[in-house]
Amino acid sequence: MTSRINSEAVIECVPNFSEGADAAKVAQIVAAMRVDGVRLLDWSMDAAHNRSVVTIAGPAAAVVESALRGVGRAAELIDLTRQSGVHPRIGAADVVPFVPVSGVSLAECAMLARQAGLEIWRRYGVPVYFYEAAAARPDRINLEDVRRGQFEGLLESAARDASRRPDIGGPEIHRTAGATAVGARRFLVAYNIYLETAKPAGHSSTDLPAAAQADIAAARAIARAIRASAGGLHGVKAIGVSVNGRAQVSMNITDFRATPMRQIHAAVRELARNHGAVATEGEIVGLIPLEAYQPESEWIRDIPNFDAEAKVLERKLNNPLPWPAG
Repeated sequence: MTSRINSEAVIECVPNFSEGADAAKVAQIVAAMRVDGVRLLDWSMDAAHNRSVVTIAGPAAAVVESALRGVGRAAELIDLTRQSGVHPRIGAADVVPFVPVSGVSLAECAMLARQAGLEIWRRYGVPVYFYEAAAARPDRINLEDVRRGQFEGLLESAARDASRRPDIGGPEIHRTAGATAVGARRFLVAYNIYLETAKPAGHSSTDLPAAAQADIAAARAIARAIRASAGGLHGVKAIGVSVNGRAQVSMNITDFRATPMRQIHAAVRELARNHGAVATEGEIVGLIPLEAYQPESEWIRDIPNFDAEAKVLERKLNNPLPWPAG
């Protein structure tokens, strides 16, 4: 399949690894992904979510090989029986999505995902679930359905429930590396907004735990209100979490064309006011496509030190990062 894809095509891949606290481990995983022709566009660690996101781009065969090597190294280094964090996960290499950038279709990326999933099982013995455009079953299109129960739940359910078995490999998932969700999708924007509730003048430090709980309750209520699955905004997935003691509305925007980023920002800000909270700074994890970038908008201004040259995909393609030594 890769040989039939235009040699000039550019595919993005955004593997998410379930390690965000150990910088040495993450550097080893990223270093293992170095393949000729593949550009390293971004990699970031989040200790609170205990998660790292890597963005690579290049020709089909090289990008697939790079992703495979990252999955293998993650399976060696990450033991999910000892890992925890606020972000849902089923595997050491949790998700591996392939994204068309130029000269390639979503259907072709889905075929790449299928090939990569088979090779992950063959090389490393890590079972695979296919999701979104690469899904082999309609009940696995949505990543949240694949992740139901997370690693701990899948350890039990995959072995005894045929409906929860992986698409490739298994039936049990790997005892320490779990399973990997491999998919194909359009551009996704990972966007977070932090909240604070208004604190009355003269409050004491003993009030802070209660205030923090109110912030988190507000974040969860806002996430429920805006997520598409609950009848909210089209193309928005959202959860309310606590990150380093601060409330956060953590979102994946899967269709920024239908629901522009400025609309999402405005909705969260309005809902926050309704809950007696204030939407403070925003945060982008990974890169955003140029089409989603709105330089004069409030949602961009609310992201501290936003650098378009570093965060916009099409600009970063011309200025990739050096690969770490590992």
